[in-house]
Amino acid sequence: MQLVERLKHSIATGAIKAGEQLPSVRKMAEDLLINPNTVVRAYRDLESEGIVELRHGSGVFVRESVEARADVMRKAEPIMRSALDRLESLDLREDEIRRVIENELGLRRAAKEARKRRA
Repeated sequence: MQLVERLKHSIATGAIKAGEQLPSVRKMAEDLLINPNTVVRAYRDLESEGIVELRHGSGVFVRESVEARADVMRKAEPIMRSALDRLESLDLREDEIRRVIENELGLRRAAKEARKRRA
């Protein structure tokens, strides 16, 4: 999970760009001193999320569509900072803020699923 999050962050911040090839499994494992199977799992997870594309015989590449998502994520950051500032001004602790956000996301997810069932 740490490797997946690290790669997502690198892509979101532009350290790794759309279309760029990621290091081979062996190279990544050697550089990070981790088991190659961990790298394989991370690459597969990123592929299932649509972040990277595995091209057999060529390697692993960041999808072009990810750049647009990274731009959206960058635009979302100041909105989130503002919301967090307002929640902190209410003297909410980090765990309470997290609970408020997770509850709201859960309610929205349930409402979305209910709309899908009705449609």
